[in-house]
Amino acid sequence: MGAAAGALLMLVSGSALAQQAEHGHGGHAPREAPYAAHYDNRYSHGRYYTTRGVEVAAVPGRSYVVAHGGQHFYYSGGIWYAPRGPHYVVVGPPVGVFVPVLPPFYTTVWFGGVPYYYANDTYYVYNGPQGYEVVEPPGDPSSGVQGPQGPPYPGAPPPAAGGGHPEGEDIYVYPQQGQSLEQQSNDRYDCHKWAASQTGFDPTQAGGGVAPDQTVARSEDYRRAMRACLEGRGYSVR
Repeated sequence: MGAAAGALLMLVSGSALAQQAEHGHGGHAPREAPYAAHYDNRYSHGRYYTTRGVEVAAVPGRSYVVAHGGQHFYYSGGIWYAPRGPHYVVVGPPVGVFVPVLPPFYTTVWFGGVPYYYANDTYYVYNGPQGYEVVEPPGDPSSGVQGPQGPPYPGAPPPAAGGGHPEGEDIYVYPQQGQSLEQQSNDRYDCHKWAASQTGFDPTQAGGGVAPDQTVARSEDYRRAMRACLEGRGYSVR
């Protein structure tokens, strides 16, 4: 993986601990443990995340295991964890580590013509086949311009308007069967993977992973597949 030759990425299933996880929705804090969450509204991000330093018994949801600098980190829902004895502690990600996908919710911020993807006090930049790299904040964070607008550049992934979910900026999902926040996150991820496999379009990849002349049609196919999958799991999708 080039600069990330020492990084190992693999998808694993984590245990359910929604009360300790972010997996936030809108402006609502996790009701089970509000004392353990902080509200990140930089660039109008508007999400709650588990506070760094909080210890949990298990990593929630579906996580990526990342080996970096001789240590293992767990990445789930925009939150990073490190092992601590039999448990896990919420930490900040190491600069220079790569992940294959952006957090479920992120805000696109432009600095000097370059898009940064922001979530939970962390900045990511797209780095081609290696995925998304965690980088230092720009020299002057206040100079960033929020939003999808900006000059195009080769290999740019399609940014989502207003920091929406990467699988489609025009999809709004409402649980109809009392699904927990963790279940909502898992269902969206599963439907994203299914829709990408069915349509060949993956919005987490540069240009959706398709030829430029196919982007519009394939992205519409992807959204229809996402909608069908989520509705089949008991959600209202608009």
